[in-house]
Amino acid sequence: MNNSTEGTWDSLPTQLTEGILQTLEEIKFTHMTPVQSACIPLFMSNKDVAAEAVTGSGKTLAFVIPIIELLLRREEKLKKMQVGALVITPTRELALQISEVMALFTSKFPQFTQILLIGGTNPIDDVEKFKENGANIVIATPGRLEDMFRRKPDGLDLASSVRSLDVLVLDEADRLLDMGFEASLNTILAHLPKQRRTGLFSATQTQELEKLVRAGLRNPVRITVKEKGVAESAVVQKTPSRLCNYFTVSHATENKFNNLVAFLRQHKQEKHLVFFSTCACVEYFGRALETLVKKVTVHAIHGKMKNKRNKIFADFRALKSAFVHRCGRTARIGNHGNALVFLLPMEESYVNFLSINQKCPLQKMVLTEEVVDVLPKVKAMSLADRAMFDRGMRAFVSFVQAYAKHECSLIFRVKDLNFSTLARGFALLRMPKMPELKGKTFPGFDGAALDTDTIRYKDKNREKLRQKMLAELKERPPLPKRNFIKNKSWSKQKTKTERRKKRSAKRKHEEGSDVEDEDMKELLNDTRILKRLKKGKISEEDFEKQITTKPKNKIHGGGASGEEEAEEA
Repeated sequence: MNNSTEGTWDSLPTQLTEGILQTLEEIKFTHMTPVQSACIPLFMSNKDVAAEAVTGSGKTLAFVIPIIELLLRREEKLKKMQVGALVITPTRELALQISEVMALFTSKFPQFTQILLIGGTNPIDDVEKFKENGANIVIATPGRLEDMFRRKPDGLDLASSVRSLDVLVLDEADRLLDMGFEASLNTILAHLPKQRRTGLFSATQTQELEKLVRAGLRNPVRITVKEKGVAESAVVQKTPSRLCNYFTVSHATENKFNNLVAFLRQHKQEKHLVFFSTCACVEYFGRALETLVKKVTVHAIHGKMKNKRNKIFADFRALKSAFVHRCGRTARIGNHGNALVFLLPMEESYVNFLSINQKCPLQKMVLTEEVVDVLPKVKAMSLADRAMFDRGMRAFVSFVQAYAKHECSLIFRVKDLNFSTLARGFALLRMPKMPELKGKTFPGFDGAALDTDTIRYKDKNREKLRQKMLAELKERPPLPKRNFIKNKSWSKQKTKTERRKKRSAKRKHEEGSDVEDEDMKELLNDTRILKRLKKGKISEEDFEKQITTKPKNKIHGGGASGEEEAEEA
């Protein structure tokens, strides 16, 4: 391992325990990184630490080592159910990595037990594991940890267990807040003792993060670790110095995916992380890459996956070369890495935005190799299986929605999108029904020559169910036309709070009305039942019973997601 050197471990003012030194020797970490040499002495001298350091700088050891040292120095030994250290991190993958590093060091200290609390598993299993083995060190994501505090009826009193807490670590604290965990963190912090050591580690400093520092830390020592070679620069780089950031410009929207495939085909022997803007895009383009890039393993991973995520991440880490989506990082602790961003000509000013506002400079990369048009093959995949056709439609809709909500809205503007070339770039067979496209024409987009309703699912059971639903819909008598409220484009919709207030006011108005619109109720009820059948929430038998039985009371079905609503509009 080629580490950034900042002195050897025996140069620390306080000598490390022999077991920790042995582990460091085994994993060949002979020297400290800057963040480690700065944070470890402070932590070990009972100081709260707020450290800002770039991703990949070695922050994990900067808190793992002090955690073990502080627990070893406790006057009273921790009992089975007493939690001495708590590490909170935003994602399952990060939690898993921290847990593995912690396990390397605790293997020399069998008196300490540790537990990993993350989503994607049955919470009751976590409760039983905690009760059976105990946990002196807890590594968790905020959602699952907050859930564990509510498990007293299941026999786990976590609030009592954390009264013995010595050390709290908030890793990737800026991302914890960016991902919307502020409420969960406040709930968790309310359970923890005030007399503790707290470490807060982040890649950036924001106003929201400063509030968390004031709320959770007591007179913290603030540390900013700069990358070597940029300390005197006017622009402080916010990414690892060994990470080279590039961008390339695709001169037509439909060429972006072609360029990506060409690039991946040329670099088959390397390990890649490919990020898309939405989960639906991951599902669609991930399937396409499986077919288009031969002799490689492709793993698709995103936030809406449940139990699969942990296994996929483990499988990816075990491979020598692969592609993975929405997961992981590069240029870790002394390793070299590269990042490549694909932009359109109208988006090129984003390069300056990243350099100035995000302190992330990019170099231009010109892809000179011949690019093959692979989009006809993607179209053929959609024609062969309706599941792929559906994925493409959802991906397109979700992309437009995400584009409309981009944090850099001055550069990424929906009104600048050419929907015809965008649809060709997604290899669509027809345009989806969504508010942004209503009333527009699409010169240059021909679509498929056939009726897309005739495209069948490869899964015979799924196709059989679809045909049955279509037949039942044809047999139903037509309902009288009603005047529905016109849908607004996602890019023009108001905030969720405003929409919620509007719906509440409308509901109150309707509750005070004497008029009963039976036709409208029947239509809404039938639509809800059909959606529930599509989502597999009810059986075909239940569907038939409910559709033929006139409801006496209003039925509240599960609401569709934003992507589903746009597709069905």
